[in-house]
Amino acid sequence: MDSELDGDVVVVGAGVTGLTTAVVLAERGARVRVWTREPVERTTSAVAGALWWPYRIAPAAAARAWALRSLDVYEGLAARGEPAGVRMAEGVLGETGRDEVDGWAAERLPGLRAATAREHPRPGLWVRLPLIDMSVHLPYLCARLRAAGGTVETRAVTRLAEVRAPVVVNCAGLGARTLVPDASVRPVRGQLVVVANPGVRTWTVSTDPDSGELAYVFPHAGRLVLGGTAEEDAWSVEPDPVVAAAIVRRCAALRPEIAGARVLEHRVGLRPARDTVRLEREVLPDGRLLVHNYGHGGAGVTVAWGCARDAARLAGG
Repeated sequence: MDSELDGDVVVVGAGVTGLTTAVVLAERGARVRVWTREPVERTTSAVAGALWWPYRIAPAAAARAWALRSLDVYEGLAARGEPAGVRMAEGVLGETGRDEVDGWAAERLPGLRAATAREHPRPGLWVRLPLIDMSVHLPYLCARLRAAGGTVETRAVTRLAEVRAPVVVNCAGLGARTLVPDASVRPVRGQLVVVANPGVRTWTVSTDPDSGELAYVFPHAGRLVLGGTAEEDAWSVEPDPVVAAAIVRRCAALRPEIAGARVLEHRVGLRPARDTVRLEREVLPDGRLLVHNYGHGGAGVTVAWGCARDAARLAGG
């Protein structure tokens, strides 16, 4: 059973990691304030494609454990019909073999099977996974935090030492590069295109075996999120029209009905990559507690609840 917390906590960062961690802490009894440089709707998490899958995250064993704990939560939210933007959706993990899920997730994924040639031109897996609409999920987390007595404040932090609270939880993502400072945190740029949905109901994720280029199609209400890119150490948040056109072209090669779909929006996000996730505690010289929870790369949504619960434990709950 989760233990109770009693005390003041400041969570730095209001992406999915920060908000989820704040919700867990607040629901365990802590008085939680979230400090964020950017409004919630402008965080990297707001750009995420948000399919549950441990993508670009290490260490693998820990990431899988966090992912499975998060899967429990997302399945519950979807089953209860909570207004969380979470639904269980079927689709294809292209270029993925059964060996990549056996031993850790296969038994948790009912209906898992090899994709047919009609479903995907190359080998892959047909599977039912949580697909999260971040435009709904982030406000849901904010509302749940407020219901537990927590707050979200737009407040820039330049040094973690300036946060005067008994417990500080660092969920700053890419911001940890300067706040800690931790030069091992680096951006992996992701660009995507949002188009009107011409009737696509299932999702697809595919990586071209020759070029290594990524393509994904995620259906949401009235729109499709098309991706994507994974550019190491690229800092620009301006959409590149050439890249956008290539994304649409790759996705249309997988789902021809996408060709000519009306473009609604272009998005860019910088994934906070690190060789390994940093999830640990340190006691500051003045006795205050600092818990780090950052470096989740492209899997922040996937591991959010598992990491949040471990962070809460490290914070004393």
